[in-house]
Amino acid sequence: MTTEGYRRTGLEQYRNYENIPLSVVAVDKEYELKSKDGNYYEFFRNTRAAKPPILHFLHTSLSPDSKLIAIVGDHLDGLLVDSTTGKTVATMEGHRDYSFASAWHPDGTILATGNQDKTCRVWDVRNLSSPVSVLKGNIGAVRSVCFSSDGQFLVVAEDADFVHVYNTNLNYETRQEIDFFAEIAGVSVSPDDESLYIGVWDRTYGSLLQYNKV
Repeated sequence: MTTEGYRRTGLEQYRNYENIPLSVVAVDKEYELKSKDGNYYEFFRNTRAAKPPILHFLHTSLSPDSKLIAIVGDHLDGLLVDSTTGKTVATMEGHRDYSFASAWHPDGTILATGNQDKTCRVWDVRNLSSPVSVLKGNIGAVRSVCFSSDGQFLVVAEDADFVHVYNTNLNYETRQEIDFFAEIAGVSVSPDDESLYIGVWDRTYGSLLQYNKV
């Protein structure tokens, strides 16, 4: 089987786990994939010297000014909590299933959340009535998200095979799609934003992928 044939078969046969029945069906009907014309990072190396031991989910994240905590988990809604008092100050409503990940833009006003409904939703915490953007994935839950240190890129990882890099300066309308065959343990960007790291989870072939800025 060719690589293209294997990918096509995977897209047709992969079944994303759902806690809320038909959540993905609703998303697929309502949202389209963003343009994948972006080219921001290129493959540099893959090393098996570093093997991620677990699949990583980040159910909480602290805002850059340390005043707010974003909390997501086994619920449709996300919470913004005052880090000093522990009181809920706002909710994020819109996801169709349970969430796995959250990450703050360095300016502290934008928050991204990843969900089993195959979307990453981008929120402006000053107005949570609706998301700024809804970023649909290919096959599975969004389990890891992170912003680059300069805020230019949002990295969104599905549970397997696909990592998307969105250009925030273009209103998240343009993305680079990184395509491979493996479960994804997590993603991270180096402090200088020059390198993108993707953890590959596999009992035999676990490794760390490194992509460098073009």
